[in-house]
Formats: sequence, C-alpha cells, structure tokens
Amino acid sequence: MSKTYLGTAEAAWRWVLDQVRYDEGTAAVPPSPGAEADPDHRDGMYDGVGGLALTLAEVRAVRAWTAEEQRLADAIRAQVTAGIATSADCSLFHGLVSTIGTLTALGEPAPDAAVARLLALVTPDGWPQTAIGPPRYLDGARVSDVVLGTAGVLLGAVWARRHGAEADELAEVAAGILLAEREEVPSGLNWRMVPPRFSPVERQMPNFSHGLAGVATALALAGAELGRPEWVAAALDGARHLVALADLTGGGFRVPLRIPRLGDDFEEYSYGWCHGPAGTALLWNALEHAGVSEVAGRTTAELRRRCTRTVRTCGLPERLRPGFWDNDGRCCGTAGVGALLLDAGERDFALHLADVLVDRAVPDGGGVCWRFTEHRAQEPLLPPGVGWMQGAAGIAGFLFQAGRGGTAVPGMTNWWALTGPDQP
Repeated sequence: MSKTYLGTAEAAWRWVLDQVRYDEGTAAVPPSPGAEADPDHRDGMYDGVGGLALTLAEVRAVRAWTAEEQRLADAIRAQVTAGIATSADCSLFHGLVSTIGTLTALGEPAPDAAVARLLALVTPDGWPQTAIGPPRYLDGARVSDVVLGTAGVLLGAVWARRHGAEADELAEVAAGILLAEREEVPSGLNWRMVPPRFSPVERQMPNFSHGLAGVATALALAGAELGRPEWVAAALDGARHLVALADLTGGGFRVPLRIPRLGDDFEEYSYGWCHGPAGTALLWNALEHAGVSEVAGRTTAELRRRCTRTVRTCGLPERLRPGFWDNDGRCCGTAGVGALLLDAGERDFALHLADVLVDRAVPDGGGVCWRFTEHRAQEPLLPPGVGWMQGAAGIAGFLFQAGRGGTAVPGMTNWWALTGPDQP
C-alpha cells in the first residue's frame, strides 16, 4: 500500500502547489481555491505558507525537492524571516512562534530574532492578543493555551532552545506567567484557555489545543528540558485534575469538549488532535519525557493506552451521524488522528485511516483534494482546504508519512511523542 499512499500524497501535494501564488518573490496560498488569502495569516503554519514548510519537510524525508519546491522553500524562508521584526502575533500557528516552527522545518536554526521579539512584546501578565475580547471577555484579556497563548510560547521556547536559540529567558518568563495563572482545585491544578479574571463565564475546553492538557504538556516539557522540577510538579498536578475530569468507562479516556456543555453542542466529546484523546495523549508522553510514570494511581502508559482505545472504538472515521466525524484534516479530523497514532507505533489503525483518506480523495485538475462537511451550514459541503491544519497540505503530509511507514518528521508540536519504529 505504500505506493498508493505516496501516489495520493504526491497528487495532493501537486494540487497544493498549483494553488501557490507568487508576487514579487513572496508566496501565498488561499484557504481554498478562489478565496482571498488573509494577509495577516499569509506566513502562518495553520493555513498559510508556513504550513507548506511542514509538508516540504515530509517530502524531503521521501525524496529530494524539485526546483519548484526549492523555489517555494526559499520564498517561505525569506518572507517569514523578514516578517519577524514587525510581527505582533505571538501565537503558535500564525505568529512568532509559528516562525520558529516554519524555519526549523526548512532546516534552518531557530531564529534568535523571533525569541527576542517575543521577549520585547511580553507584558507582566502575558502577551497581547487580538483573537478574543469583548463582549465575552474583558478588554485586554490574556490567553494561557497552546494554540493562542502563553503555553504555545513556552512550547516554542523549548523547541527554539533545542535548535540553537538562546531561549531560556523566554521559557522562564512564559512558565512564570502560567504558574501565576494556575487555579488550585481539590484534585490538583487547572488552567483555562482564558484566566477567570478576564471572563465572567465559567467555561473551559480542557483538552490539548485550548486548555489544561496543552498547558500541562508545555510545563512538563519545559521543566524537563531546563531542569525545573517545580514546573514538572505543576504539570503533574494539572494531569491529576485532568484525570478527575475524564470519563474512564470501558477502559478508555475522554474529557468533554466543553465544561459546562453548551446548549448548541451537537457532540459532548470530540476525538481529534485539538479537543480529544488523540491530542490529549501527548500529555502522557510529555510527562514520561520529564520522568513521571504515574498519575492519580495509573501509569502514564496505561493512560496513553486508554486514549488510544477510545480513539479506536469511538466510531471514527465513519460518519455515523451529522456532526460526528465530518472532517479529514489534521486539526479536527482523520489525518491528525492517523499521524499521532503512527507516531505512537499504532500502525494498523493508523494505516486504516490512511486507506480511508485515499478512498475519500477527490480528483481535481492535476491532483486531488478533500472536502469536509458542516451539517449546520446551508451548503454543508465545504470548499476544499489548501493548508496544513485543515487542508490538503496537512493530509498529504500524513500520507507521505504513511508511505514511509514511520513516525513524522520531528516538529514543534510532536517531537516528544515520536515512539515509532524509526526513532532511536
């Protein structure tokens, strides 16, 4: 099957390359064909050209780059580097932290300039952001999570440090802010996406992307890498609380998408990278990296197996009902789950997911793409996505990985969890 995976990956990547537009040496991709590219997110990893750098890294693990791919890599490298001095976005997928992930994916050292810029922008209680605000949150709200907030800066500092940047001070500042925002609860420690002092609404999303699991992961990794056992201890206390929030029935592990559940939530639980056990399992790997083997009376290995069991038995990738599994991307869908399982050595189910993605590929022009659905929209069939987290670039990256038969290329959001057969 590896030829089938690689053939589909190449066709999807061809389709992505056909969407790239060059203007005076800079490169951009639209979120979907025919749509206008967002200039503020042009260089980011989520759906900008930064995400194409992650696919290029997977391509390079299979074969040498073509002249067209080298041109793209050169353009990404130049424009991302040039944007550091003026960027005010500090997020993981769109801003300065994204810059660290993009340049290292292209084989560059981590940029000291991005680290310095992050330190220049920080305030005593965190980094300014424009993603959220009134009326739901107070003006000047800070964010603690991995995707938009302080935990993402900490994750980026650790990755930068591992790639030659002077990032210890940045890690110290970010970890200090997270510890100051912790909530003490009977079962341990908690972190919300937005600290309670900025939000009158008692609401949280405790899985990896926007809540507790991601924050605890970043603290565990930083504590291990910088020799700060108190950060690891805080991460462990967060993990204990996460276990207290979890549904452990049937030998599984899942934590609700939102607490408390909203009236319009069509599913109480999600199962992907962002809000489900596929991504939350990254916490158990992070704790093991920090030397922790037990949480709340269960080994980290057991907790990881429970997450995998839940993912394998929940029904995905079948679209059992509207809203259950309508996405094949990396953020919320099939490719993200498959990549994490392949990274963990769960080869059989991961390749089953790769088979499903091959079957769902939609021929378009000279390549293939994928179309997700949103059952609540007037036109449920969404246009095909181009980028890494919600489009063909990210799915192609997983299929290149599946074609190689091993773990993903190490990156900022996965390096500690690569336990498959081709890892030392």
